[in-house]
Amino acid sequence: MAPTPSENSKSLVLDQEAIDLDFMARALEFGRRGLGASAPNPSVGALVVRDDVIVGRGVTAPGGRPHGETQALQNAGAAARGATLYVTLEPCSHHGHTAPCVDAIIAAGVSRVVCAMQDPDPRVAGNGFARLRAAGILVDVGIMGAAARRAHLGHILRVTQARPMVTLKLAQTQDGFAGISNERLHVTGKIANDFTQMQRAQHDAVMVGIGTVLADDPMLNVRLPGMAARRPVRVVLDTHLRLPLHSHLADTAADIPSLLICGGQANASAGEALKAKGFELLRAKTDEAGGIDLDFAMQGLARRGISRVLCEGGPLLATNLLAASLVDQCLMLTGPAKLNAKDGILALAPQARQRLEREFTKLRTLQFGDDRCDFYVRQGS
Repeated sequence: MAPTPSENSKSLVLDQEAIDLDFMARALEFGRRGLGASAPNPSVGALVVRDDVIVGRGVTAPGGRPHGETQALQNAGAAARGATLYVTLEPCSHHGHTAPCVDAIIAAGVSRVVCAMQDPDPRVAGNGFARLRAAGILVDVGIMGAAARRAHLGHILRVTQARPMVTLKLAQTQDGFAGISNERLHVTGKIANDFTQMQRAQHDAVMVGIGTVLADDPMLNVRLPGMAARRPVRVVLDTHLRLPLHSHLADTAADIPSLLICGGQANASAGEALKAKGFELLRAKTDEAGGIDLDFAMQGLARRGISRVLCEGGPLLATNLLAASLVDQCLMLTGPAKLNAKDGILALAPQARQRLEREFTKLRTLQFGDDRCDFYVRQGS
């Protein structure tokens, strides 16, 4: 028995939904290429599709411009006329340093726009969609919206809560220790360590506390082959400006963007000496315990255009960030060894671990040789 017209129509709708999901997944994947490089703008992926063939693609360029949509249209050229544009975030509709993306879309003759989510930036916030529809372009919104929200969470939080997204990265032994007092411990192997390097490359800033600097003397740079251009801002919370002038961070501060967040009463001469080495200083409010007010610090980073922060800063900073509800996702790397040490340092204080288990959902688990990575996201993110 031949299918009825209504059944054929339903089949065509289902086929189109599958096509839209496929191309939006590709746009999101392409957009991830710009994570960590597009600040202060979000990394938006865009594909121009004609007759189910990709004829143009683009992602937000380093530094935030040009935007992904205009690059995709330029890549497609005349083939964009009558085509469908898949884009991971609502095209901008306001005049900034460049003309609005909606103007370029309309001028290119695109017939349909499929977008994952509306931009919460009040300068856009639905206006882009309205202008496209007013120009006679068919607009569909919401395809893979949850995935797009995760991809653009830093941008969302910066424009709605005036703070960046924070990814907490922790490494622990099988029995939950991060290290031993006065001794550096290598918890994970090369594959997991390279994964951490990639995470640095995909964030705008890498943040630690002064305790980590004094204990490990880290570089906090990206050391993967071919990624020398990725230079996330190195941020140190250093209430009293104790960072050594001959540390790895100080020796390279003139070449790699480096920011010290200190208390208002920190030693002025120490501050001048560190600025001479190349550090930028942000004097922050302190909390009741005398440490850096984390809300104030995060707002300061957001004002600098930073929307994605990777925190590698040890148990104390991790505990404080979780207590302040400033962690949005957590990467828990677990090595194969057990420490069984009486003087071991817990990767997370018991109350912080309970908060992680209570307020976060494990999204997936990755295996890196003998090491495991559990990826948690805050519930409701």
